[in-house]
Amino acid sequence: MPPKSTSAVPASVPKKLRHTLTGHQGPVHVVVYNKLTSKYCLSGGHDRAVRLWNPATGALVKKYEGHGWEVMGIAVSHDNARFASCGGDKAVFLWDVTEGTTIRRISGHSGKINAVAFNADSSVLASGSFDATVRLWDMRANNRLPIQVLEDAKDSIMSVHINGHYLYTGSVDGHARTYDLRAGQLRSDFLDYAVTSVTPTSDNTTLLCSTLDSTVRLLDAATGGLLASFKGHKSEDYRARAVFGPGEASVVSTDEEGRLFAWDLVDSKPINGNPPPKVHEKSVLWVEHHPTNQEMLSAGADGTIKVWEA
Repeated sequence: MPPKSTSAVPASVPKKLRHTLTGHQGPVHVVVYNKLTSKYCLSGGHDRAVRLWNPATGALVKKYEGHGWEVMGIAVSHDNARFASCGGDKAVFLWDVTEGTTIRRISGHSGKINAVAFNADSSVLASGSFDATVRLWDMRANNRLPIQVLEDAKDSIMSVHINGHYLYTGSVDGHARTYDLRAGQLRSDFLDYAVTSVTPTSDNTTLLCSTLDSTVRLLDAATGGLLASFKGHKSEDYRARAVFGPGEASVVSTDEEGRLFAWDLVDSKPINGNPPPKVHEKSVLWVEHHPTNQEMLSAGADGTIKVWEA
């Protein structure tokens, strides 16, 4: 059955370049909006630094240094007072946004940490690692041990996302996993290829999964059934990421040839050219859509972050 868009917003994607943010030395692996008004964004990359930007003006606001290895993941707390970052250090760094200092460093993984995510009230932090585990940490206690370790994956965890009481993970072992933390249940969907991002719709009914066979799949969250697939982009070697566009009416994906691919959610047809224009000099490593506005961020191996508007 084809997917249904519940949005009144027509399928579209921000295409107008507003700013190019420069400052990182080497590839930028992640860029995320802050919470609430989402007027700022945080980026992390190969140069071991995290940078805070104002995408509206293109200005660099603050630089956070402390990592000894590349930064792969960032998560912002619900009140914007703190953020967590992770990467090659095998530890999660918890930062005070205003002071620019680390509040806590959380160790326990035996390999590089690829992704972090807070729950809604930032009382729990999830971290996913090359060591094939997801660890859940109590942010209200200084306990050095995780409150839970999820060891179902057989290979590196590439993506972690929390929405309500559901935790979603993507692994190189080819599985997209959904944990119902309240009921203590797991459902696992095998997609044959490395799963590098899993993004649910806001109502948790469908999952958008990027896999390293140059495909984005839309799955029924309850059954694991394939609702749609999106192709045209290249994703074979680097962590690919796909997100929903405005009103969850479209799908946007990274691409290893420097393009941003976008499709209509309902009919899977390209909506920004096929192929779309090249927008980064090297691979696009991350894409993030603004939670409410028609604005989007892309980060590339060329060391830049692009701010896109409708």
